[in-house]
Amino acid sequence: MCVETALRRIRSVADYQFGKGVGALLFPENVEISYSKATGRIRYVLLDGERLATLRPTDGLLSLSLTAAKTMTEKAAFARCFVTVQNDVAEFIAKGGDVFAAHVIRADEAIRSKDEVIVVDENNQVLAVGRALLSGAEMTQFKIGVAVKVRHGSTRES
Repeated sequence: MCVETALRRIRSVADYQFGKGVGALLFPENVEISYSKATGRIRYVLLDGERLATLRPTDGLLSLSLTAAKTMTEKAAFARCFVTVQNDVAEFIAKGGDVFAAHVIRADEAIRSKDEVIVVDENNQVLAVGRALLSGAEMTQFKIGVAVKVRHGSTRES
């Protein structure tokens, strides 16, 4: 697959997954695309040697790194993948703890179960990336249960 075609593909996936325009903001022309040795399919998207995203072979969607999450928070605040939690649980989540529905303040209505999400605190600081276990509406309505299974916490220092 040529580089232009691969870049167009990952941008299209990002636009579908997170909202129109996210792909171009998240993946500039100078990204490096890494392919699976076994299948030859797109595997990782890197920028300056740092992983931005992984194209999951199971469903063809992107799994974000914290670097990509921070870029999206700064440049693509219109993206439909943000979950805002209370500041008093921010440290727990930043260390990799799961997000409970009781602590969710806001969640994008477009979020569905199993979607990739970015967890931010009330000051819009990225805490973690993970997979939604509930829809956006359920996250704000439910008072018990895990809303987001965290994959990577920012382990920020407070």
